[in-house]
Amino acid sequence: QVQLVESGGGLVQAGGSLRLSCAASGRTFSSYPMGWFRQAPGKEREFVAAISWSGTYTYYADSVKGRCTISRDNAKNTVYLQMNTLKPEDTAVYYCAAVRAPYGSIYSSDRNYDYWGQGTQVTVSS
Repeated sequence: QVQLVESGGGLVQAGGSLRLSCAASGRTFSSYPMGWFRQAPGKEREFVAAISWSGTYTYYADSVKGRCTISRDNAKNTVYLQMNTLKPEDTAVYYCAAVRAPYGSIYSSDRNYDYWGQGTQVTVSS
């Protein structure tokens, strides 16, 4: 069982930056590929970024590629999402997700993930 707690959201002006954090419980965090998703009002949840066990593999949605960086610190049981050059369309609740999977796995579909955090609100003003 893994529990996830996101933090770092807030209100930022367009062009600004935020770093989201997701703290995970559990001693086997390093065995879990992780992902970030977001959901804007009236829209479906969408994939943002994913990272494999060791951080060797990362994958990004086209909408954030070049502006966001996902990383993890397995010693701290934490995954991060650094977001730069934020746009009003990035406004959403951001969720982190985890799943226990073989080494090298990385997933962009929310259906692959078993554990979810409660979300953190990111609001980008124009």
